[in-house]
Amino acid sequence: MVSARNFDMDVLRTFVTGVRLGSFAKAAEALGRTPPAVSLQLRKLSDLSGQTLFTRQGRGLALTDAGEALYDYAVRILDLNDEAMMMLGSSRSLDGWLRLGIPQDFAETSLPPVLGRFSRAHPKLRVEARVDRGAKLVAAVERGDLDMAVTWGGPRSLHCQHVATHPIVWIAAADYALPAKEAVPLIAFDPPCSFRTAAVDALSAARREWRQVFASPGLAGLWAAVTAGLGVTIRTTAGMPPHLRVLDPERAGLPVLGSVDLMLHTAEAMPSAPVLRLRDILLDMLASPS
Repeated sequence: MVSARNFDMDVLRTFVTGVRLGSFAKAAEALGRTPPAVSLQLRKLSDLSGQTLFTRQGRGLALTDAGEALYDYAVRILDLNDEAMMMLGSSRSLDGWLRLGIPQDFAETSLPPVLGRFSRAHPKLRVEARVDRGAKLVAAVERGDLDMAVTWGGPRSLHCQHVATHPIVWIAAADYALPAKEAVPLIAFDPPCSFRTAAVDALSAARREWRQVFASPGLAGLWAAVTAGLGVTIRTTAGMPPHLRVLDPERAGLPVLGSVDLMLHTAEAMPSAPVLRLRDILLDMLASPS
């Protein structure tokens, strides 16, 4: 009888973390391991799989087809492992309601699967999520209408913490050519909006004319307008549709936009157990780019 071979969960987590962060040196730092220890784990993973998982690409590493396939399986394995640990852990008896506010960038990408796993692990706990702009979410937290909210920049609440800092970028359609001598056609939310403010301030400082050609209350509307070639928008790359591209400011003749802070707000200084549990999960997910 041939004995089954098993993947080491810690090794898979290192592998997935390194791919998500784009660097195994960053993965070593994030996981509290030394770079040599991470290298040893990756060699162990390659030996166990019997496949070449990486290929050299410039100064970094890129996944091979086998590496891509293993990454997809590893994510699913870790998701199931983490869901089981949540369900069987000491917090399995959590119940009640948890009200969460989230920005649109994450509402259609990374957060729904996380919330789904959280709900399955805590079936007695009901999660109510609201998607809105930062200023409205902060106000809702301060009124007590939300237990917790994630926002881009914007106003600070009494109980908030910094999660990560993301560069703000110019985004356009793949074949879009920015008019060289015309006002920059801006696609953005109406104020108040941290991204719009960053763009307007940078364009004004550079003495570059601009005009808002499209406004929408929803992010889907902005992406549609950019896709149609109506102009350029300003966001982070979180949730950016893959068919759009980030413009190089120097080549496009646009100013550099700086960065925006991703913040997490809670209604209370000492949140309840359900809020604390979901907060920790969100912090882990949001601090690492997907």
